[in-house]
Amino acid sequence: MTTPATLNILIGDDHRIVREGLKQVLADAPEINVVSEAETGPDVLHRVEALGGNAGLHAVLLDIALPGRDGMDVLQVLKKTWPQLPVLMLSTYPEKQYAVRCIKLGAAGYLNKSANPDDMIAAVRKVANGGVYVSGVVAEALASAISKSIGSSASRMGLESLSHREHQVFRLLTAGKSVGEIGAQLSLAANTVSTYRARILEKTGTRNDVELALYAERHAKDAKL
Repeated sequence: MTTPATLNILIGDDHRIVREGLKQVLADAPEINVVSEAETGPDVLHRVEALGGNAGLHAVLLDIALPGRDGMDVLQVLKKTWPQLPVLMLSTYPEKQYAVRCIKLGAAGYLNKSANPDDMIAAVRKVANGGVYVSGVVAEALASAISKSIGSSASRMGLESLSHREHQVFRLLTAGKSVGEIGAQLSLAANTVSTYRARILEKTGTRNDVELALYAERHAKDAKL
């Protein structure tokens, strides 16, 4: 595979200070060229389309928590429309908690926003040149997921058993959003959100939103260990 002289990158993140920080870091790599930025999920899709997908871009740096449309939803649309376009997911969430889910959805890598500049540049270079960036923590998480998949029963419970949509609802519920607010954000009817909520409570073994929030906090702490 021929390495392109210039790597054209799009950054999708709703915080300007984060985008500016990323551009400053990537400026230390002369071949990396940030050609576009987007603040929302729909804006990412619009700008990627305007640039011709992988014809005009070598990679997309995509935040998970985007307004307008969830970053994981955007990832799935990008992989369906432009399967050859690498997407590097960025997040403040622990790698153990989200990396495996992102990679299963087609991401070429997962990087925490607190990563040091050298790792950031290395990750962008690798995915933009067609590779997959996996940190040591992510590699362990993937190995654990594969092991659990091989040795688990058909009815695994807990967060890993949640569907993509259930996981979206789970994150919003534990962020304190009401059923109505979640429905408006995800374009779902309130009764549909309530159905997802009931499934989430069943799969996590919790009985209400308070227990669910405590479950999420405990899981987040475990993921950092």
